[in-house]
Amino acid sequence: MKKLTISFCLLMLTATGYVFPQNINGRVSSSVYSFERYDTVNVHYNYLRFFEQIGLNFNQDNFSLRTNIDYEAEAASNLTTPYYVRFYNLYIEQRDLLKVATVRLGRQPIFNSIGGGVYDGASVDLKFTDFKLSGYYGGNTPTYQTLKFNNDWHDNFITGGKLTLTSVENFQFGLSYVNKNFKPDDYYATRLDANLNPIQLLIQHNSNQYNFGTAEVNYYLKNLLDINASYDYDFNFATTSKFEVNAEYTHLDNFKLNLYYNYRQPRITYNSIFSVFNYGNTQEMEIGGDYIINKHLTITGRIANVVYNDDNSQRITVGLNTTLGSLTYLKNLGYSGEMDAISLYAAHSFLNGLLTPSVGISYTSYKLSRDAELNNLTSFLAGFNIRPYRTLSFDLQGQYMDNKIYRNDFRYFLKLNYWFNNNFM
Repeated sequence: MKKLTISFCLLMLTATGYVFPQNINGRVSSSVYSFERYDTVNVHYNYLRFFEQIGLNFNQDNFSLRTNIDYEAEAASNLTTPYYVRFYNLYIEQRDLLKVATVRLGRQPIFNSIGGGVYDGASVDLKFTDFKLSGYYGGNTPTYQTLKFNNDWHDNFITGGKLTLTSVENFQFGLSYVNKNFKPDDYYATRLDANLNPIQLLIQHNSNQYNFGTAEVNYYLKNLLDINASYDYDFNFATTSKFEVNAEYTHLDNFKLNLYYNYRQPRITYNSIFSVFNYGNTQEMEIGGDYIINKHLTITGRIANVVYNDDNSQRITVGLNTTLGSLTYLKNLGYSGEMDAISLYAAHSFLNGLLTPSVGISYTSYKLSRDAELNNLTSFLAGFNIRPYRTLSFDLQGQYMDNKIYRNDFRYFLKLNYWFNNNFM
């Protein structure tokens, strides 16, 4: 394992030292977050958490080294692990290889609706005139994204690919596959033996697995219609996992009509204990629209119905969007609980973007079922952004929440962002 880690680091260093980069760009972000936590009644701790995020890109022609590293430190003395260093991205990228391929090697992100995240491995994109073929393989990252490989790629890997076709006018078709295995770490837990005496028992889990195929169809006709549909099939359980359709009709004066449908089975990993339970599927249908009064004001409305095995619930949303902010009212009814919520958010820039204050407030009244206790939740936030230069900004925000669990909960957040982009001849 140490040899693999050292080899990986040497590969990264060789990539940056082979040629002096023509361009270096990225962002440095520093944050401080303060909050209070109650462990038991009348026993609480004040926490002060620090974040430092650095994203650097070294570019030379079609070659790049991309990095994204996060450092987290905790000032509270009662924590056993006061800091983490997370490596989210650390990979080399070669674009336009043989004029059709892009190759990436290292710790890199993957985006899909099934098993997205970060992995250590390789990916290849082949792009032609009217189709694109992508493939990837690698191991899952260890806990807290530390800079080392997992010990067993047989039980901790992800592989898959996607084919995208655009040869038919106004259409885009996609077929993808993903197979993700991940094995939880073994651990000791206290259990009772046959004589009801407590003993320490080693808990070992099998590798859990996602094995899915996805088909996608997108149709877009400018100023008329935009339809996106996707279908997920679970190969492990030989069943439909999800079917989703989202459509927007825009061929109306100042009005957009939205239609949405979703059929979903619970997504359960293979070998999981939860796979023995008989879960039912859900279906969700929503219709709504946006009425554009002018470029500064839009009224939105949505109504949805969610169907369960033997019950259903409804959701109503009404909103007002302006250039200064938004006002939203949300109401839930039925099986999923009852809720009335109203929220207001506003922000506006002054002095050519130098100062941008913001404020938000929300009030929620809810209960988990028709006969349950009624609960109230109030939250409030206020802050401002200062941007003295285009590449430098400061954020300060205060947050407040009050309900029966968190009484008069105050939190504070401070952040500094610096962007840079330097070219060298």
